[in-house]
Amino acid sequence: MLWPMASDGTAAPEILWTPDPDHRGPLAEFTEWVAAHRGIRAEDYKQLHEWSIADLDGFWSAVAEFCGAKFRSPYRAVLADDRMPGAQWFPGATLNYAEHVLTDGPGRAPEDVAVEFEREDGLSRTVTHAELRDLVARARAGLIAQGVKRGDRVVALAPNSVETLVAFLAAASLGAIWSSCSPDFGPRAVHDRFAQIEPTVLIAVDGYLYGGKRYDIRPRIEELRAQLPTLRATVLVPYLDPDATLDGTVSWAAFTAQTGPLEFDPVPFEHPLWVLYSSGTTGLPKGIVHSQGGIVLEHLKQLRLMLELGPGDRFFWFTTTGWMMWNFLVGGLLVGSTIVLFDGNPGHPDMGALWRLAEKHKISVFGVSAPYIQANLKAGLRPRDEYDLSWLRTIGSTGAPLSVEGFRWVADAVGSHIQICSTSGGTDVCTAFVGTAPNVPVWLGEISCASLGAAVTAFDEQGRELVDEVGELVVTRPMPSMPVSFWNDDDGSRLRDAYFADYEGVWRHGDWVRVTPRGSYVIYGRSDSTLNRGGVRMGTADFYAVVEGFDEVADSLVIDTTELGAKDEGELLCFVVLAPGARLEDVEPKLRTALRSELSPRHVPDRFLVIDKVPRTLNGKKCEVPVKKILAGVDPEKAVSRGALADPDALAPFLALAGRG
Repeated sequence: MLWPMASDGTAAPEILWTPDPDHRGPLAEFTEWVAAHRGIRAEDYKQLHEWSIADLDGFWSAVAEFCGAKFRSPYRAVLADDRMPGAQWFPGATLNYAEHVLTDGPGRAPEDVAVEFEREDGLSRTVTHAELRDLVARARAGLIAQGVKRGDRVVALAPNSVETLVAFLAAASLGAIWSSCSPDFGPRAVHDRFAQIEPTVLIAVDGYLYGGKRYDIRPRIEELRAQLPTLRATVLVPYLDPDATLDGTVSWAAFTAQTGPLEFDPVPFEHPLWVLYSSGTTGLPKGIVHSQGGIVLEHLKQLRLMLELGPGDRFFWFTTTGWMMWNFLVGGLLVGSTIVLFDGNPGHPDMGALWRLAEKHKISVFGVSAPYIQANLKAGLRPRDEYDLSWLRTIGSTGAPLSVEGFRWVADAVGSHIQICSTSGGTDVCTAFVGTAPNVPVWLGEISCASLGAAVTAFDEQGRELVDEVGELVVTRPMPSMPVSFWNDDDGSRLRDAYFADYEGVWRHGDWVRVTPRGSYVIYGRSDSTLNRGGVRMGTADFYAVVEGFDEVADSLVIDTTELGAKDEGELLCFVVLAPGARLEDVEPKLRTALRSELSPRHVPDRFLVIDKVPRTLNGKKCEVPVKKILAGVDPEKAVSRGALADPDALAPFLALAGRG
């Protein structure tokens, strides 16, 4: 097909990757299947996508049938109610996520490899499907012995390891609800997440390894256990020290000593699978509840049809258990792929660590963050010259917009034959709204297309659709993996406020986006105040809880100054109002230490600056987004209405900093 020019008549960007017209993969098979079984004839991806969002019933039932969803009880309808919020998917259906992973099928024979695990210090492990089933059966028996039943919460303070995967699948098999945090999360961040959901069992490692250093977290586990009164048991995984112990815990060996039948409790389609967390911009991180059925169907669609993963493929994404990409990565097991788990520093002992991993395990789809690609570019690496990457066909990039230079580096330094899968989605839906397809080109600096089933566009402030202009990223039709609820949000008010307050019945995601005339997308970053540093999102509320916990700080405002479309991160600035008699030089070192330990090293500000007053709205909210816009160069009159401010003069230091004072 012909790909149109830009709306101003200029040529479209350079094409870095062109689909093979003779390629015959799962997406082509699906397209032929819907023609034969549903009478839908799509000549190209654009037509297939248009059908997928116009006929949600037809599309999602086709995904379920074509991809082999295992319904124990039949559904009465596909989409009983298509309102947002409140969509009701597959009423009457029952299923189990773990059953899709742990039963025989293509790529899941007993002798097939399910998992390749690597740690930065060289520790490695290969797990077949037979071994994975045995491990999950044992962990399931261990959970049952602790009284875990459907709906109970099982949480993990654990890395991207085999034991973490096993514990998750065991919990899912019972209909229990999973949640995890990376062991490098600070104690406040972990408590603020886990305490909300009142867990029954905690799985925790004795410590973790990063950048050649070993960190014992057992004191943190003791502190956390004391703050979680609903725990019946804490299971200690000896991850660093094989002989590690901790009083009052059950060892992993004892927990998995007894086996039992590997069974799968069928649960309703909308039964919770896991709780992920928002970044906590406006208070405690919100517990985002995803359903078993919604995640099964969404990940079957995204992994099988969009990424064309299947038996014989090796799927890798660099992630921790505190990022939704871990949940997406383990979904590779749903489609019969081998998943490659890596735990550690991707730059240790050098930037070649992950490329050696790709070579060793013959990885097909290799996912990282945009900042990681930028770091490779700056380091002058050329992986194609040093490693055998002949199995590699796709490089995924997410966590932040990928720069034009990043696109060029992949094509030049890794391989022009590689499809650059720059994606954008989020924890909120645990998938990508926009990414790539096997039959759509990759244009320089652009995300190729919207995912099947995702009705993604750009709106202006009045809710009018935009083309070739920057606007709010919105989704106009429901998707099965949209949250079924927020935790402890019985009336749904917090969920409505989070996504549907700006446009009635339309999901506003919180990203700036431009939709091109070609149907491709350019993401420019967050349109809200979330701190996205190094691909790790953190809410400002988490930040303020630490900073304003010091007596010397009366108030504060944190701003990420990264500009729209910038290839590098801008400064992270923390403005503080000091208590009488306090001095910045005295408190700043303590603030840096606390933020590093309580949140993460990525969220330590580049600079602290003293101000007299934090600008607030008339109802007392900090003006994070307006100040961010001002510092990014937006006209102050367009950034904020002074009439909405409690004290308009409080903007003065920010106007001065932006050169408008």
